[in-house]
Amino acid sequence: MRNRLSTNIITRHFQEYSSIYTFIMVLFLMGVIFGAIIVNSLSSHQKEDLFYYLNQFFGQIGEGKMVPPEELLKLSFIHNVKFAGLIWVLGISIIGFPLIFILLFIKGIVVGFSVGFLVNQMGWNGLLLSFVSLLPQNLLIIPVFIFISACSIGLSMKLIRKIFIRQSLPFQLVPVFASYFMVYIGAMAIITVAASIEAYIAPALMKSILSTIAK
Repeated sequence: MRNRLSTNIITRHFQEYSSIYTFIMVLFLMGVIFGAIIVNSLSSHQKEDLFYYLNQFFGQIGEGKMVPPEELLKLSFIHNVKFAGLIWVLGISIIGFPLIFILLFIKGIVVGFSVGFLVNQMGWNGLLLSFVSLLPQNLLIIPVFIFISACSIGLSMKLIRKIFIRQSLPFQLVPVFASYFMVYIGAMAIITVAASIEAYIAPALMKSILSTIAK
């Protein structure tokens, strides 16, 4: 019975926010495409400089001279929790929710640029490196950002209709804010798992791929 109730809640959630999910996912993909396009707009000198620092980074990974996993876990967790927290706060602020779209677009640009630059400079090896270095943690982080963004935008739109348009909506603020707070707690839990993957699994995969490429 609990499983059925949970399924119904999830189904209702996606039905209610389906248009928001569609829009923000398209926006994120546009950011990814735009980030990949930016790579081609860089001058050869800029590409050489970036690739130089990238080679240094890969060299450190190959030699095992990396930031300790515990420190990398901490940095990744703090960065992503701050990003999710900013989205969460913008949802409460009501008038700040348009900034959520900008943040998601920028996140897409970063992902698209990272993958695009690796592929542009290293071909199939770059694609393989981006697969092991970016994909594992982003399989969790990106859906979390999309989910919390949809919840934030949905809450903002409800509050706008209730406060400014004076619509009588069938919800009470305290339970809604309590649920909204639990959304952030759940996001933090998933971010912890993603940060652990980025700190302990991704470097090992990258080191293995770099060793294979060097041979």
